[in-house]
Amino acid sequence: MFTKEIENKILSNDSLSKTIDLFYKSDKKVVFTNGWFDLLHPGHLKLLKKAKSFGDVLIVGINSDSSVRVLKGEGRPVVNQEDRLVILACLKIVDFVIIFEEETPLNLIKCISPAVLVKGGDYKLSEIVGGEHVIKNGGKVKIVKLKEGYSTSKFLKEIKWCISIQGYFL
Repeated sequence: MFTKEIENKILSNDSLSKTIDLFYKSDKKVVFTNGWFDLLHPGHLKLLKKAKSFGDVLIVGINSDSSVRVLKGEGRPVVNQEDRLVILACLKIVDFVIIFEEETPLNLIKCISPAVLVKGGDYKLSEIVGGEHVIKNGGKVKIVKLKEGYSTSKFLKEIKWCISIQGYFL
């Protein structure tokens, strides 16, 4: 369905360790970020572009559909995990994508031990899952300011509002 290049960018838990070992053996600086990436928008792209600038290899972890539902509620995600994986894998700035089932990416971060952990938003360092692990292992945590006005939740509210008033005009 997709090119081999795209398929090779989608990691499984089984292939993760081997892939990570290759990068560390070749002195590549691994960067990790994570999120839902439900409706991809310019805010996401800004975050991913900035994250990629911090190293050689960008790995993006995405929440599974079930973990998104636990965290965001019914009706989310809008785009299923397989489609979100493919969309992100199609981006040149993303080197690899992987799904995690837990509510947080802590186990994935411990497995990868990235040189740089990137989060978007107004987090404090103490609030970033995995930040302590990364720093303890000699890495850095970077917080990227989000692009104002871009939020999947905001877009969904606007879409629902448009649909709700549509009946008044038909």
